[in-house]
Amino acid sequence: MKYIFISGGVISGIGKGLTTASISLLLKSCGYQVAPIKFENYLNLDAGTINPVEHGDPFLCEDGTEADMDIGSYEKFLDEKMGRLNFVTMGQIYKTVIEKERRHEYQGEDVEAIPHITDEVNKRIKDLGEKTKADIVVIELGGTAGEYQNILYYEASRILTLKNRGDVIHIHVSYVPVPKHLGEPKTKPTQLSVKSLNSMGIQPDFIIVRSEKYLDQKRLDRFALFCNMQAEDIIINPDVDNIYQIPLIFHQQKLEEKILKKLNLPVKKPNLNQWIKLINKIKKPKKKQVNLVVVGKYFNTGNYQLRDSYAALFDAIDHASWQMGIKVKNIWIQAEKINESNIKKIVGHPDGLIVPIGWGRRGAEGMILASSYARKEKIPFLGLCYGMQLATVAFARDVLGWKDADTTENNPQTKKPVIHLIPSQKKYLQEKAIGGTMRLGGWLATVKKDTLAYKIYDQYDGFIDRKNFLISERHRHRYEFNNNYLNDFEKKGFIVSAQSKNEGLAEIIELGSSLHPFYLGTQGHPEYKSRPFKPHPIFLAFLDACQKRH
Repeated sequence: MKYIFISGGVISGIGKGLTTASISLLLKSCGYQVAPIKFENYLNLDAGTINPVEHGDPFLCEDGTEADMDIGSYEKFLDEKMGRLNFVTMGQIYKTVIEKERRHEYQGEDVEAIPHITDEVNKRIKDLGEKTKADIVVIELGGTAGEYQNILYYEASRILTLKNRGDVIHIHVSYVPVPKHLGEPKTKPTQLSVKSLNSMGIQPDFIIVRSEKYLDQKRLDRFALFCNMQAEDIIINPDVDNIYQIPLIFHQQKLEEKILKKLNLPVKKPNLNQWIKLINKIKKPKKKQVNLVVVGKYFNTGNYQLRDSYAALFDAIDHASWQMGIKVKNIWIQAEKINESNIKKIVGHPDGLIVPIGWGRRGAEGMILASSYARKEKIPFLGLCYGMQLATVAFARDVLGWKDADTTENNPQTKKPVIHLIPSQKKYLQEKAIGGTMRLGGWLATVKKDTLAYKIYDQYDGFIDRKNFLISERHRHRYEFNNNYLNDFEKKGFIVSAQSKNEGLAEIIELGSSLHPFYLGTQGHPEYKSRPFKPHPIFLAFLDACQKRH
């Protein structure tokens, strides 16, 4: 088994995850079995309880793992499902070691960071490789070189390299700024980052240079000299219009060939035909355009707006738009800014409106008003998880006349709890067992025939079992539609078009075509199953409705 460690330097968010995904794709395209894994610094056991504004949208895996969004990049680039084996936090490592100590598995040894923490890190790497029968394990180390939080990961890397000489390489992703007042790239920050690696006993085999532009040969030679490397082992990764160009940029610099040679593996030519077609499709001029409004609660952070808080959603929109040849303009609106007097001015008349995921009271009323506005103005609407629940609340207030209707998450005293806690979740909240206890991962649901939902899933292969009318989506929620009110809703044209196979929970809600051209809410998260070559049918159908309105 071969191992590739990928570390980062100078700044966070430099692109280690995309580098890991791109290298994994290139090696897979050469015919090798590749398994990526991400090691995070934080002591959380998973990403489920982390504020999305702080760390981006947690990626939800099929097995219920709430992971870092880099795991989503692995899935999309490799077109493979990831799960708990591909995502590790320092909290998991410490918890495992402490539990082993309590069970006396260390036979009386004094348990220390080295070797016990580092051994557990390397055990996770080898377990992944063995269980996936990988030829190559690609290991992404969270954070940046020089931080105190991740030093044990680097020590584990050094130990694994020492014990497996010739089978391990280290790739360092770093940033080379081009200060405007100087007009030339400055490599000193990366030199210092490499020096930090050297101080831990690690010499990188490759440096991936993130920068605005390509570096010239003069700077590459000087860069290599001070980093104790060959110039050809410095790979340039400039800013790109689209992240899916990165594997081709690496391929142009023969990165996969250089990696295989350093690992003493047979050099094979990668088959990138499908990837090249994808890039051509993305770059092809779009004759159609739609304007989408997304009313969310995690966009703003100080004076800035974040895409990463809804990363999977925007990726899913991209995947569908490329296949359909549509240019999408996304308009982000912070939910708290919306009220009854200004909604028409703020939202305007877009071609489509999305109310995405969320938690809690803040911004909820703005999202409810947006759901009502889309219904009244006949704007194609898509509600995702919390968005589906708040669309239900909006319908109850507007159409059923239940002005007090609400979700018990926000108003436990409401007289019309149209969204309430799943019974099996009550014990977790009573015990304050918050992390990892929601209804998580893939769940089967039965779709009613002759509904918009069935039409959508039936139109595209691979997303429905037509024989049994079954679909499967990934879930991450604690609250659900209250079936006690189902008859009241149905009398007014509200349709529950899919229910979970075993529990009978509402999975998809919609309005009939006589009431609205496209009004759909899903309790599951179709955005997490979307892939570049296989857009999710819900997003394809939604964009089609938006295009018709445009």
